[in-house]
This record gives sequence, structure tokens and C-alpha cells, in this order.
Amino acid sequence: MTRALISVSDKAGVLEFAQGLVAAGVEIISTGGTKKYLDDNGVATIAIDDVTNFPEMLDGRVKTLHPMIHGGLLGRRDLQSHVDTMKEHGIETIDFVCVNLYPFKETILKPDVTYADAVENIDIGGPSMLRSAAKNHASVTVVVDPADYSVVLDELSASGATSLDTRKRLAAKVFRHTAAYDALIAEYFTAQVGEAKPEKLTITYDLLQPLRYGENPQQDADFYQSALPTDYSIAQAKQLNGKELSFNNIRDADAAIRIARDFTAPTVVALKHMNPCGIGQADTIEAAWDYAYAADPVSIFGGIVVLNREVDKATAEKMHPIFLEIIIAPSYSAEALEVLTNKKKNLRILELDFAGAKASESEPEYTGVVGGLLVQNQDVIEEKPSDWTVVTKRNPSAEEQKALEFAWKSIKYVKSNGILISNANQTLGVGPGQTNRVGSVKIAIEQVKDRLDGAVLASDAFFPFADNVEEIAKAGIKAIIQPGGSVRDEESIEAADKYGMTMIFTGVRHFRH
Repeated sequence: MTRALISVSDKAGVLEFAQGLVAAGVEIISTGGTKKYLDDNGVATIAIDDVTNFPEMLDGRVKTLHPMIHGGLLGRRDLQSHVDTMKEHGIETIDFVCVNLYPFKETILKPDVTYADAVENIDIGGPSMLRSAAKNHASVTVVVDPADYSVVLDELSASGATSLDTRKRLAAKVFRHTAAYDALIAEYFTAQVGEAKPEKLTITYDLLQPLRYGENPQQDADFYQSALPTDYSIAQAKQLNGKELSFNNIRDADAAIRIARDFTAPTVVALKHMNPCGIGQADTIEAAWDYAYAADPVSIFGGIVVLNREVDKATAEKMHPIFLEIIIAPSYSAEALEVLTNKKKNLRILELDFAGAKASESEPEYTGVVGGLLVQNQDVIEEKPSDWTVVTKRNPSAEEQKALEFAWKSIKYVKSNGILISNANQTLGVGPGQTNRVGSVKIAIEQVKDRLDGAVLASDAFFPFADNVEEIAKAGIKAIIQPGGSVRDEESIEAADKYGMTMIFTGVRHFRH
């Protein structure tokens, strides 16, 4: 008689699966709650104790770790010595295994989880049976995902057995599943002991959606999310309207929400190609939109907009005439949604809970390189204006100080070499990612034109030469904020003093590659 071993914590679909196996002439071995569930629903099962002739013990920690089980899973049917040994010891083959594991992930996601609870929800017997069955997939069909129940039953119904290709595919899924399970356990314990630089990096992600293509149509791509989801992330955003997000949409949207989380006042961030093209803050979200749009009404076309307050009807009416790829906000009034979706079936509208914005800063950043992976913590250092140093003879005015603080927050996410010009409420010019800093200065100044009243300039890293300050002075800008730290800092300070400018050193740089 062919036998199956079924032991699951997730009971979804398992009754129908067991019934299908019985109909195909398979005996069912089961344990604990699964056995009771099947028995109560009319599926006769064999207790694990009756197979092992040994009682479950140690609060269920030891029940399937026994030669009568693992011999039945691992014994090779094509090797006579294995067949003879199994016969000698009365070990019967187990040809089907249906197991899913203790809910370790669900346990550690509980806000009040204790260390003891986490440890108790580490499954030992389950992964052992899965791995044994998967190793012997030449003869054993192993199922870890309820989505595969129908696959197995369909093949049994059609041909009386599963195909080798199916058993291989199911075995591969098992090894992915147990590897991910162990990765979560390793990550949890690594955090518990405070190991900052483990010799092995064990991380795991779940497929969220296949993408149409990557950065370009010739590139295949998929979107995976962290197995322990981050609330403030594009992966957790709820899409209310529009086309499916693309690879580039996701990267741009991620960059935009990183910027938005740094601002507490009503703020609107407009982003294009991973760089902010307009940031506005005000007392209301509508006024913040006005500032962000006016910052660069050309570049915002086809861009991404993040608003850190609910979108109201008035703000929606201002956004609606403009071609935008994505709008992201914590919520939308019913009237605002009606306006935004009117004749805009492709506009991607996302709702994202901003409550977890600061918590998301703890997630590491991973960057792939050929043959490796770079890991760093996020650039979320807490900076206080009181720690900054005015290095020039002239101190900033109160209005300049407010503008400098806004500019310094905003420059952080401009690709290096980054230059940003702003007043206290909006960015005015952005010079991103040039191969020399003077080039970035000139681009930012060109965007500002006649809007220099109250304008200040931020640089993400130090000025290597005084020529940067000369260009800024010629434009009429009177206040600069930069990290400092160049061997030629004195030249920049002298140039600023020469033109009656004020310059602040923050002591912190914000390269963003």
C-alpha cells in the first residue's frame, strides 16, 4: 500500500487533498492536530506512534525524527541493499509528503513576541521530513505549498503517478522554502545577539509580481519584497488606479518616498529619473503643491509626485491637468479620487501609510555588483542645525537660516555631484549627477533665473575649488550650505567673505550614487 505523511499547520485545502489521495489508494499517516482534523472529517489516518512504535514526547518536539519515518522517505527503491535493509527492519516506504512548517514568521511579526515564543516556533521535524523527501524525489512526491495539491491529484488521476519532472519541481520548491525559513531564523538570531557583520549574509525575499520588463524592454525583471514586510515601502502601497507599475516606476517611487519621509510639514515631492525636480512645503498640502509645481513645471511632466497629507479636491484639481506617472499619498478624499481618475485610467494612484515612515529607515540597503553585494545602513543620520558651523564673517539671516535648513534636507537625495538652490518653501534649481561640481552649479543656477530673492544653495559634498563659490556669487546667491572637509576649504571661505556671503559647514556629506 502506498503511503502519504501529512502534517500541516495551514489546513487550507488539506482535507480535499487527503481525500484525493485516499481515492487514489493511498494510506494517510498523520500527527497531532492534522490527524484530528482529518479523522473528524472522515479521512481515516494512521497515528505516527503506530508507525514508529514510539510515543510523541517532549511536548511534541520529537515525533517524526525516527528511522521508521526517515527510512521510509530516504530509502532508495532502485537499490537492492536499501530495499533489503528496509524489509529487515520493517520500514515501509512513504511516497508522498505534505508538510508545512510552524509559523515562525507570523510569530516574530507579533509586536509582543517573546524570545521563548520565537524559539518554540522553530520547526525541526518538518524541515527534516521535507528535505529527506526532496532529496529522494526520484521516488517521493513532496508538497509544501497548498497551490500544488491540485497538480499532484490531477497527475494521479490521469496516470496513477506523478511525473519525475513534477517531483523535481516540487523538490526545488521545498529547498527554496526551507532555505527561506532558515534564513528568517538566522536573521532573527543574528539580531538577537547583536552581530553587525555576520560571516554569512542570509536574507530572503518573496516574489510580489513579475514585471513586464526591466530598465529596458530587452531586460527581464521581477519585484520581490522583504519576507518581513516594511510597512512604509512601495511593496506595501495599495494601488487605487492605473496601469501596473514598471521596474523604473518602482525605483523612482521608492526614491520619492524616501525624500518625503524627511519632511514633517505638509510637503510635496516631485521626482523624475531618481532626482527631485521640485520639493515644496507649506501650511497646507495645496500650497505645498503650488510650490513644488512652480519649482520646475517643465520637468514634472511625466514625473512622480508624493504628498505627505491627504489629497483634497482642490489639490487634485490642480494636479489633474498635468501628465503624471504616479501619485502617492497617505489618503485621498472621495472627491479628490473622482477628479484624479476622470479620463485618467492609466494614472497610477497609490495609497501608502506614512505612519511607518521613520521605522523604514532601519532596513538595510543592498546594491548588486557583478559577483557580489554591497550592504549599508541608510543615510538617516540625525542632524541638528545647532551643530553646524558658520565659517564666514557674515552670519545667515533668520530667513536664510530657514532656507538653508530646507535646502540641506532636500539636497540629500540629489544624485552626486549634487547642487540644489531653494528658498524656505521650495526648491528653485537642481543640478544633479554631473562629473564635476561646477557643471552642477551652472545647471542649478540656469534653472533659477530670476527667482533669486531669498535663494540659498546647498552642495551634497565639499567644494574642491573656490571656482564653485565664484560661480555662485556671480549669480547673486548670498548663502551656501555644504559639508566642508576639503584641503582647500580656506580658499572657498575667503571667496565667500570676498563677496559678503554666508557659508555653513555641516560636517556631514550626502553622496548618493
